Amino acid sequence: MSERESFDYVVVGAGSAGAVLAARLTEDPGTSVLLLEAGGKAESDHITIPAAFPNLFKTKWDWNYQTTEQKQLGRRAYWPRMKALGGCSSMNAMIYIRGNRLDYDTWRDEHGAHGWGYDDVLPYFRRAETNSRLGGPFHGQDGPLHVEDRGYTHELTQAWVDSAVASGMARNDDFNGADQEGAGLYQVTCHRGRRWSTAQGYLDPAMGRPNLTVRTGALAEKVVVEGGRAVGVRYQHGRTSQTAYAAAEVLLCGGAVNSPQLLMLSGIGPGAHLREVGVDVVLDQPMVGANLHDHPALPLVFETRGTTDLVELNTLGTFARAKLLGRGPLTSNVGEGGGFWRSREGLSAPDLQVHVAPTGFWDNGLHEPTSRKVTVAPTLVHVASRGSVRLRSTDPHWHPDIDPGYYDDQADLDAMTSGVRRMLETVATGPLADLVAGPGMPTMAWATRGGADPTDAQIVEHVRAQTQTLYHPVGTCAMGDDDRAVVDPELRVRGIEGLRVVDASVMPMVTRGNTNAPTIMIGEKAADLLRGRAPVAAGGHQRKAY
Repeated sequence: MSERESFDYVVVGAGSAGAVLAARLTEDPGTSVLLLEAGGKAESDHITIPAAFPNLFKTKWDWNYQTTEQKQLGRRAYWPRMKALGGCSSMNAMIYIRGNRLDYDTWRDEHGAHGWGYDDVLPYFRRAETNSRLGGPFHGQDGPLHVEDRGYTHELTQAWVDSAVASGMARNDDFNGADQEGAGLYQVTCHRGRRWSTAQGYLDPAMGRPNLTVRTGALAEKVVVEGGRAVGVRYQHGRTSQTAYAAAEVLLCGGAVNSPQLLMLSGIGPGAHLREVGVDVVLDQPMVGANLHDHPALPLVFETRGTTDLVELNTLGTFARAKLLGRGPLTSNVGEGGGFWRSREGLSAPDLQVHVAPTGFWDNGLHEPTSRKVTVAPTLVHVASRGSVRLRSTDPHWHPDIDPGYYDDQADLDAMTSGVRRMLETVATGPLADLVAGPGMPTMAWATRGGADPTDAQIVEHVRAQTQTLYHPVGTCAMGDDDRAVVDPELRVRGIEGLRVVDASVMPMVTRGNTNAPTIMIGEKAADLLRGRAPVAAGGHQRKAY
């Protein structure tokens, strides 16, 4: 290795956005990229077999974060985050949801994220996607990211969809099409029954390029800033600390926790906080690490009868079938179906989503059920509460303080309470009612088989006891057009030259739905911004620059 290692770009984090950036930038053979990843290669059957993803939690693959004690929950919350190539696209439940048109138009109109309205970003979703069933005008069919219908869906999930329709929800066969509302089965980022992450879709085809260097086991310590410009990244690799220099730019792609942490370790963040921790202030930017929010999910678990449980279908035979053929029950992504609806009249778009699993899934699936169950989990997707990420130490190995502020805004608790009541209606209606035997959790004693009319206090007790993350933290390096924003609409860090953030942390407001697809879209659009290319037009082609 040379004494001064230099590349055009140094990308920190090989996750859902970082892998996209590294692959797209190195399509130009004259552009050199170093991609740094703290984890290793994503090589495990628990990664490739869809139903096995909870087995990655609290293992070597997991950053294993904990939030601060949440005031409204009276406890800490566990946050799994993948530490490997592909990032959380190698660990998630693979649900492909883009969000609502209103999300992106709100980014543009209310947060100053010019160029990020729905019509601006739709072409990048299309460019990324190869959809096995759906085509134009909303879907692509020649992109790196495979999206497909699962080959396996449990009868409990289909029964819930039919029951939701019977209870008044519209049937929806494409949540990413013209209308997001309704109930249906989720499409997943899989290919022939196996997980398809950004490591597989973007990085693997690029690995042979001489202008791409991928370094795993590399933990970033700080961005090196000289004269107000980011010139490189200091990182630990093995037992040594070394610096890689960037002739063009440094690109942070660590996500809503790691990117603000690295900025603050580099002296870019709230000045008073940095001084208190012992970090020299390079740029006093109060909003670094602020605006943290996440989708809280609440499992409603019911005992079932006359059917099976996904867990009991996990046998050596089904494991081999999934591994070798990409078929059978273990090609389930667990959260097979769901839908979107509004907690009250007058809302401009859905604020609630539900995930339905043909098994008992609570506390992040860390407890294997011992009886047959089904889980119906209302999820708040338009979130009013805000929290923050803050340093606990100048040592990059130390986890930061993570405070999402779950339900600190009463509006969130009210919406979730409404969501519970609506989902109880679906369980008590239609074909699912015949398969439900009764409540499956101690804090759900009020949920009788024939339906229930619990008090608000009973629902709130369950909310406090069982709310968990849906793994969608965003917002801690939010973009906008004024000094309150951490990055501008081209994702450049305000006040520091040669530095951008490209990941879910730049979302000023979380999208309505699972956030992996929007994060990949951010990577796609950022690649064009960096290359100075005109935006992709609605048909999927580059607009001509005149």
